[in-house]
Amino acid sequence: MKLVVFDFDSTLMDGETIDFLAEPLGFKERVAAITERAMRGELDFFESLVERVSLLKGLPKEEVEAICARLPMMPGAEETVRKLKERGYKVVVFSGGFRSATRPAAEKLGLDADFANVLHDKEGVLTGLVGGDMMFGFSKGEMLTRLQSLLGVSAADTVAVGDGANDLSMFAHAGTRIAFCAKEVLKKEATATVDEKDLTRVLELVG
Repeated sequence: MKLVVFDFDSTLMDGETIDFLAEPLGFKERVAAITERAMRGELDFFESLVERVSLLKGLPKEEVEAICARLPMMPGAEETVRKLKERGYKVVVFSGGFRSATRPAAEKLGLDADFANVLHDKEGVLTGLVGGDMMFGFSKGEMLTRLQSLLGVSAADTVAVGDGANDLSMFAHAGTRIAFCAKEVLKKEATATVDEKDLTRVLELVG
């Protein structure tokens, strides 16, 4: 068995989920600036996530789901996932963002599984709190090793595709490491880079 793990925001999806969610509250630019610094590795991921999610307090859950349902997929995402599965890969997504976004995307793209965080709500309104499996800089690497053990997949048969500093931990356990439109901090650890928004380029790099 072989495994491909994609990051979600700015990899499978064209943009950052939390930026889209912050826009109706008037915090898009503020949140985007924090996101950018976190993805460059300048901020602790956990602290930056907690700070950004706190700004979403008061957003109706119904609006969250509506926004996440229409997030734009990266060009080539559907074709890439389909062809990887035809080649016998299990294809999953890890996101330091939210299952409100990864769940509908996983259904649309036909992913085998999605792993992300959950935005806490009370009486249908976001509280500004978050929890889940992808809260820390090390989370993706830890989850990847669990999946490899569960599926019996070696690092050599694992492909990781991402764009930011919080993808470094999964790169550490993947034989093929593709930096997709990525920050320099991730490119340094990659075995290959793609610098254009076309996910089908990944197919050229994966056997």
